[in-house]
This record gives sequence, C-alpha cells and structure tokens, in this order.
Amino acid sequence: MNVLTAESREPRPRQLEDKNGGPGKTYPAIIQGGMGAGVSNWRLANAVARTGQLGVVSGTALDAILARRLQDGDPGGHMRRALAHFPLPKIVERLIDWYFIPGGKDSDKPYKAVPKYSITPGKRLQELTIAANFVEVWLAKEGHDGPVGVNLLEKIQLPNIFSLYGAMMAGVDYVLMGAGIPREIPGILDKLARHEEARLRINVADVKNGESFYSRLDPRKIIPLDLPPLKRPEFLAIVASVTLAITLIKKAAGKVNGFIIEGPTAGGHNAPPRGQLQLDEEGEPLYGPKDVVDLMKIKELGLPFWVAGSCADPEKLKEIKELGAIGVQAGTLFAYCEESGFTESIKRAICEKAVRGEAQVFTDPVASPTSFPFKVVQLEDTNSDKNIYDERPRKCDLGYLHQTYLREDGKVCYRCPSEPVEDYEKKGGRLENTEGRKCLCNGLFTNIGLPQVRESGYRELALVTSGNDVNKIARFLKEGKTSYTAQEVINYLLNEG
Repeated sequence: MNVLTAESREPRPRQLEDKNGGPGKTYPAIIQGGMGAGVSNWRLANAVARTGQLGVVSGTALDAILARRLQDGDPGGHMRRALAHFPLPKIVERLIDWYFIPGGKDSDKPYKAVPKYSITPGKRLQELTIAANFVEVWLAKEGHDGPVGVNLLEKIQLPNIFSLYGAMMAGVDYVLMGAGIPREIPGILDKLARHEEARLRINVADVKNGESFYSRLDPRKIIPLDLPPLKRPEFLAIVASVTLAITLIKKAAGKVNGFIIEGPTAGGHNAPPRGQLQLDEEGEPLYGPKDVVDLMKIKELGLPFWVAGSCADPEKLKEIKELGAIGVQAGTLFAYCEESGFTESIKRAICEKAVRGEAQVFTDPVASPTSFPFKVVQLEDTNSDKNIYDERPRKCDLGYLHQTYLREDGKVCYRCPSEPVEDYEKKGGRLENTEGRKCLCNGLFTNIGLPQVRESGYRELALVTSGNDVNKIARFLKEGKTSYTAQEVINYLLNEG
C-alpha cells in the first residue's frame, strides 16, 4: 500500500469539488448496506445516520412488513406514530382498519395476507406500499439531520414506483438500487419529485413482436392534495462492472449521482460470474479476473463511488480512498448489531459461531428464484439444510420474486420457480428451473420475527444471508460480550476505538 495522505487517514464524510473547482457535495465515508427484508430496518438506519454516515433502510416487501407489524399490535407504537405524520389521514384510517390488531394476533394464527403485486395493483396495495415506505424512512430520519437512503432491487420491479414515492414523501436522501439495470429509475425520481405520472417498463417473459408493458403511478390519484415539490434524492446504482456503470451514465433516463461497486463476496444476491457458469468442488460459482472491477476506470467516470464486498475494515477503507473512492458500503458487520432487524435468536446463534470462527456462508447458484447466486448462512434448524427445506410445503404466497410472463392468450401472468412444480409447469415454466429453488420471501420474513403460520400448523423457517466475512463480527464480541452496536461498527471502521 502507498503512503497514506492526510485525507486518507481521516475517512470522514468527504467533500468533492464541482466541475468548476469549487466546493461540492459532502458525502459519507460509510454506507450501511440495505439488507432485506427488514434487516436494515428503521432502527439501524437511524442509529447509523445519527453518526453522520449513510443509514439505509431496505425497501423490500415493506408493504407486508408494515401489515404484519400492525397485526402484531404495533409493539412500541412506532408504526402508528409515523403514520400520524402521513399527509392523508383517510389512508391511515383504512390501513389501521384493515390490519391493526390491539394486543397482537395469536402467535399460532396466520397473518392476514397482503395482495400480491401485479402490473396493475389495486388501490389498497398502492396505498399500503406508499405508506409503508413513508413510515420506514420517516422513522429512520426521526430525531436527527443525518442522511438516510432506501435500497430497492431492480429484480423486484412491480412495487418500485410506489415504494419510491412513499420514501420520497418522507424526505429520503438517497436511493440505492442494484440486481439489474435500473436505467429508468433516475427519470422516475425526477417525475415523482414533481408529483407527475411515472411509468416503469416491466420485464415480461415470452413477449412477441416487441410488445411493452408498464407499471404506472399517478400520484395525484393517490394523494389528491396540493403538495409542494418533493426533494429529488441522489441515485446510487449498485453495479459489478465498468461496462454497466458506463451504460447507466449514457443511457439512464435521468441523472445517476454515483455508484456502489459490489464484489461477489457481498451478502444477499450477487451478480453471476462473467462467461459460462462454473462451480468449484463445493458447488459455488467460480469468480475470476473478469469479475474484478478496475476502480481506476470507475474513477475516470467522474462520479463518486463506494466499494462493497469484504471491504469493512479501516485499512481497506484507507486503501480504497487512495484509489479515488469516497468510502465503503458495509452490510454484514451491521447485520448482527443490536439495532438490526434479525431476531435475537438468529443474532445470538451467528455471534456464537463467529466467536468460534465457525460461521459458514454458501454461495448457492440456484436457491434464488431470480437465478442470481444467493449467499446462505449454514445454520441449524433453518432452510439452509436441504433435508429441512424439502419437508416444507412448496408454496409461493408472497410473490416478490415471481416472474412476469405473457400467456399465449395475451394475458400478463406470474410464475415463480419456487412454487409447486406442477403449477409452474402449467404456466409454461421449465422443470429444470425449479430444481434447487427455495422460497426466499418467506424465509426472509422469518429472519425478522414475522413468520407465516399455515393452516396445517406449519411455521415458516428462517433462511439467513450474509457476506463471506461474517466471522469478522467476532472482533466486537471479545471479553465475554454477547452483543454490539452500530456505533461500535462506525468507530471501528473510522479507526476511532
């Protein structure tokens, strides 16, 4: 490593010069990664943002998360406190009427279902999604003036316009998006900031003759108020190649404000290796030199960028800053801190394994219905165990990762490789696409203490994801400690104790 400059020794929020050489925007050195569903919750984002770094909430499935929190009786009253600030009380009244159960539902009873998303979602689902994203961002921003972002996935297209609008109504500062090519999102942010109708082209399989389909939101039909323009948040695209970064700069519908360069050791979904997929002896995808992003070429693009994937340590932060990056995005270190959304039992189990150096992560090439590699923590009594998962009744009732396709009669329909095999095949899906697929949606809800209970009595089990460096959390658990805070992670990364 080269000799550090004074700036690189102090990885504080960094100010870039504008094109005229004057002072520019100040950016945070640390981005707390958006971990869904509900792991990067409002509590975690709030704690990080209070330090001046970028706290991020996961926008994935917030509609159902809010509905289930309300059905649990809204412990602490946080959901209702935030909803009291939503500008349309009639929507709040309807949500409370639909979902709130004083004292919470019986733990052996199932949660009331939230409608699945389609290209033309009903008004109830639109209202729920907008309000849910407003709530999460509002709570994340409560009580401080630090920056807050929302993380969404391009792969989960159907709710995205509604999620963005709700987050923007609460004053979200950044939008982070990966798992695809979010070319249209910057332009959508521009329109929503003006309360104008926006549309998002939906990827529909089996389309013929180049037909296009769109998800649409006209804010005035949802919120018929004379609202002032909203703040347009900064848009950070999560990419895994220079080519994709260049494509977004040239072809995005609006301004891309920066990039997060994510490597294959980051948690959750990973970009597939370039070229033909090859597996190692353990059955994990092999990544090679083609998958290493040239940060000097990223720097030449002239936009701020951060690096993610096994970069969460102070020395790596310094090194990356020397290469021109603003800083790093860290997920795993925050995932098991006191403020994250994981259940206490999951935190405890992973922390105990990490202290022993025994936490293992498997990059599963087929688990996700998206076909993207997905990292799974090997944990007892969870769906990481194939034998346990094979006993699960095969069902897809949340549908966030389902595929939109065009039926021969011209009707737009939906299928998921994790649904019952016979149902998937009837919908034109190929049998080989179902092999090894797992229901991520229900597993992720269980991770945060919101498991669905079936009429049969079956209770959904967890499916935990983390980055490859999960054992590093042991550094916060010395001398008999059993937990740690987001502040401790920030202090460590900034080399402040």
